[in-house]
Amino acid sequence: MLSYRIGILGGGQLGLMLLQAAVDWNLDIHVLDPDAEAPCKQIAPHFRQGSLQDFDTVYDFGKDLDVITIEIEKVNVDALEKLEKEGKKIYPQPSVIRKIQDKRIQKQFYLDNNLPTSDFILTENREEVSNHISFLPAFHKLGKDGYDGRGVQRIASAEDLPKAFDQPGLLEKAVDFDKELAVLVARNSAGETATFPTVEMVFHPELNLVEYLFAPAEINAQVNAKAQEIAVKTAEAFQIVGLLAVELFLTKDGEVLINEVAPRPHNSGHHTIRANATSQYEQHWRAILGLPLGSTQAYGPSAMVNLLGEDGFQGPAVYEGMEKLLAQEQVFPFLYWKKQTKPFRKMGHITIMDTNLSALKEKVEFVKNNIRVISTESKH
Repeated sequence: MLSYRIGILGGGQLGLMLLQAAVDWNLDIHVLDPDAEAPCKQIAPHFRQGSLQDFDTVYDFGKDLDVITIEIEKVNVDALEKLEKEGKKIYPQPSVIRKIQDKRIQKQFYLDNNLPTSDFILTENREEVSNHISFLPAFHKLGKDGYDGRGVQRIASAEDLPKAFDQPGLLEKAVDFDKELAVLVARNSAGETATFPTVEMVFHPELNLVEYLFAPAEINAQVNAKAQEIAVKTAEAFQIVGLLAVELFLTKDGEVLINEVAPRPHNSGHHTIRANATSQYEQHWRAILGLPLGSTQAYGPSAMVNLLGEDGFQGPAVYEGMEKLLAQEQVFPFLYWKKQTKPFRKMGHITIMDTNLSALKEKVEFVKNNIRVISTESKH
């Protein structure tokens, strides 16, 4: 295990936390990222700057490695397929990444595999969206390249049709949901699976990214069992080796529907570094290196708050309120080695733990109100 040369495509915060887990096991990690100052640059044993989408760059990066994984789906799959044919272990497999890269293919995959998801219509351009006014309200999603809220438009009525993308996408029926949930499931090459406890995500009202989450989700046992079962079935349908984050809607009628998935460590599992016996990052290494999966037992209720760059500030990052944070019991900040802040950029996260949910929620409010990422250099 320890003699493998392992590559990570992507050197952002997820790669950084994968590296932190890899340090404990002396793993020989090589990182490729287009940003010369990517978070992983600070601690990666081997770091290379280069495009994740250029065939030659990805192939050249991988040809001398044994195992290759990703922290972002936007990578050159053709190069990974060639490396796989040459005997490299690529996890998640290129075939899985290709399906998930395109939301149109991803959504059709759920339908083909009897996995519950909301109704949708595939569209080629803006004009086609306008033919489906009776389907509204809906969300129009780009097939490719949408990320963290980008590439999604709410089309509530005919008046919103000009917002539709003039590119291949899908029109997804708006779901009247009660909660947004997520289940992280790991699967190794032997087909062994393990799930983390279901979490409840609260999204930023404008940015369409997770603002904070609670674990475990406040749901009944039946809904929880359904969410866990769907996550495992989805991982098995993909035959993925590695981690799969399954984002779910809990409808007002008690249905559980797949929203979308990510074949890698995920925002919905950051808290597991402190709150669970095995973190999602260690679990990912266990899964892709063919090792037994670790216990996902939670030590108690936990929460995670994303630390975003404050609106109106751009420049060298300053973390205001760290002393107040560190004075709180069981409040753990994780910063992402990003030197520059800008409005709503993910700069870190805060994991919060407590013995009961109401005290946990009080701490979440305290954290949200007492730490800001600002810059002394410029304010717009």
